[in-house]
Amino acid sequence: MRTIKLISGFLLIATIFTSCSVNVIEDDFNNPPSLTLNQLLNSYDLWYVDINATLGPGETPFLQKAFTVSFLNGNVYANNNLVGFGQQGNGLGISIGSYDAYDMILDVFHAFDGFETFDVYQIDSNTIELYNPFNDTSYFLNGYQRSNFDYDFVFYDNIHYFLQEYEAWEKTFTSEAGALNEFDNENYLQFLAGGNDSVFRSSQDVNGVLVEDLIWDYTGVYGVGDISNNMYLKTLTLDYDFFENENFELSVLNDARIELYHANSGTTYEFDGRGYIQFRTSKDAEGKSKLEDKKRKFKAERKNNPRENTRKT
Repeated sequence: MRTIKLISGFLLIATIFTSCSVNVIEDDFNNPPSLTLNQLLNSYDLWYVDINATLGPGETPFLQKAFTVSFLNGNVYANNNLVGFGQQGNGLGISIGSYDAYDMILDVFHAFDGFETFDVYQIDSNTIELYNPFNDTSYFLNGYQRSNFDYDFVFYDNIHYFLQEYEAWEKTFTSEAGALNEFDNENYLQFLAGGNDSVFRSSQDVNGVLVEDLIWDYTGVYGVGDISNNMYLKTLTLDYDFFENENFELSVLNDARIELYHANSGTTYEFDGRGYIQFRTSKDAEGKSKLEDKKRKFKAERKNNPRENTRKT
């Protein structure tokens, strides 16, 4: 009997150790080591700002104007412009400031817009939420590597912003082919940013006039549309109110030149950008020092207290 008990005991002990061993392996598999916030931010070259997914009543200026942001070795980079998109900073854009990441809190020190702080939530393998408790607004960012990021798609999907990145567009070419029409007299176009992003102005001033000296003869609304099965070709409609709309096929020849094909007359025009606008500074710095004081105080409180969910329900 003793022999049988000893054998049974050894079998029981072996079974227990085997069971424990299996459980440990299983736990390690189901609970892989979590990434630190800095590792998470560094895991993708580019974070695309899905501006249409934004939730909340406020705006965070540097995110509102960015197509992509990147976090690298304590520095923040952004692609704010479509001019040079994919070329500036090896695809990362321009340096806009620095950051500090700790306890799923991200502090950004923007060179012009100042300090911003965020609670960071990982939504899925390549999506994060940046919640700004200061203005109760969330931005959602999708992660990509430069090698698989479609710069062309983003560029052509946002052509209306590209048109706004110059103070004016000057007509530099008119084809000999095509019937005479009223648009032959228009030598400058301007597409204004802000508001509803659909206001344009036109001028019949002669070529060579400085942008600041232009007299704008007409102000109206414009629209950019897609053409089926052709990502690189767009429609441009200029609404001249009491006159018929002017309709074009819009092509981008390079970062500073566009081609407009006037469908009704068969005339082709080329316009060159004048006065490149780099979107990197705040439009309004009024009251900034008081705002910065509040944000610094808020940051100190957050560092001294354990992290908690600050999103409002």
